[in-house]
Amino acid sequence: MITDKRKVVLVGTGMVGMSYAYSLLNQNVCDELVLIDLDRKRAEGEAMDLNHGLAFSAANMKIYAGDYTDCSDADIVVICAGVAQRPGETRLALLQRNAKVFRSIVDPVTSSGFDGIFLVATNPVDIMTKITCMLSGFNPRKVLGTGTALDTARLRYLLGEYLRVDPRNVHAYVMGEHGDSEFVPWSQAQVATKCITEICEENPEIDRKRLSEIEKEVQGAAYKIIEAKNATYYGIGMAMTRITRAILGDENSVHTVSAMLKGEYGQTDVFCGVPSIVNKNGIQRVLTLSLTEEETERLGQSCQVLRDSYEELARDGQGAES
Repeated sequence: MITDKRKVVLVGTGMVGMSYAYSLLNQNVCDELVLIDLDRKRAEGEAMDLNHGLAFSAANMKIYAGDYTDCSDADIVVICAGVAQRPGETRLALLQRNAKVFRSIVDPVTSSGFDGIFLVATNPVDIMTKITCMLSGFNPRKVLGTGTALDTARLRYLLGEYLRVDPRNVHAYVMGEHGDSEFVPWSQAQVATKCITEICEENPEIDRKRLSEIEKEVQGAAYKIIEAKNATYYGIGMAMTRITRAILGDENSVHTVSAMLKGEYGQTDVFCGVPSIVNKNGIQRVLTLSLTEEETERLGQSCQVLRDSYEELARDGQGAES
């Protein structure tokens, strides 16, 4: 429910949640920000800390610690709550630990009368987004995850650095699971409107092997950051802010969010990172890129990884249906 007063409720005030909140404040994205955490005292302290920076900001936000009843008139409920990824742990290994957490969150949010957009950031984000959708009973277009938005930003940064081009003029995507099976559809990668594959053919100094290395660097970026500093939070916080702006501003802008596929790319009933048009209603539609046969197959394999993980969770009695 989009109103003139842009209201965001954040569930989970850990490093990811607070990086997002800090980014919201600095970019003046919303008018009201509510912080909810199992540790109420922590949420109150974080709200105080943010409020003390208002004098240095262009924002005029109302920031406070609240509870699930505050979700009733929110435009967006953002879920960052969950246990952190351990060094060397895959995102999918987090699944069983975080599924339990979500059951205690989604029910009270929907019970408040909330009728806005769910934005999920907790890993493994594609499956946690599906769990949120199943538990809430919401239209899948109103439930989206951060998907491969950050992976796509990492890709564009590395390509821009290698090709000596502003990353904002690099148009390339990471698709599939936000995890080990994600991939880059190089057939769709462009600088301005020129395909990167064509640029490689015309410029012998550009090594196709380096492109494959960049893809691997993107896939392993989170592991490398976690090994160095135990967690990733600044990049994802800014990615979440960008998606929030797209929703509140009714932008119809394209982001590689985690969206439910309903036949696109030959896939159904699975949430994964795909380029989608995002506006005030959530996902306006999934864009279907002209992938090669090999790329379509890689997306299918990635989707199957996600299906298998969700089905295993359901068999263990922790899925949304249990």
